[in-house]
Amino acid sequence: MMTLPQWLAAYDESHRHPFNIAMHKLCVPLIALSLLGILIVLPGPLPWAWLAALAAVAWYWRLSRAAALVMAVFGGLALLLLTIAQSQGLPLGVVSLLVFALAWAGQFAGHAREGKKPSFTQDLQFLLIGPLWTLRALWRRLGLIE
Repeated sequence: MMTLPQWLAAYDESHRHPFNIAMHKLCVPLIALSLLGILIVLPGPLPWAWLAALAAVAWYWRLSRAAALVMAVFGGLALLLLTIAQSQGLPLGVVSLLVFALAWAGQFAGHAREGKKPSFTQDLQFLLIGPLWTLRALWRRLGLIE
């Protein structure tokens, strides 16, 4: 398994154009948030959004304890906000699907400008690196990575 700096360096390879970077800074958080929103409204006996968040944190834990803790905080806050929004009557499923689709369109527009395929076409684990990469400036200021 690659280290966190190796994952981030590999992700950098297809994210150099300023437009693509800007699209990722906007769209990656929206994709993560909307995906959790979609999972919250899924019917069934299991809390799908919480299980997905826990699985992601477990994956991050293998890379970096600090990354896992920070992502757990961000994930927990996102789930709390989504749960509050749902309890206030927001049609969370419809809004989440719309945001999810639009944010992915933004991602693909960024990659079209970049002229490179998204990293996840090489390895699906890059879907979990995107949020860490997006927050890298914050991580650096806090002295947690690189």
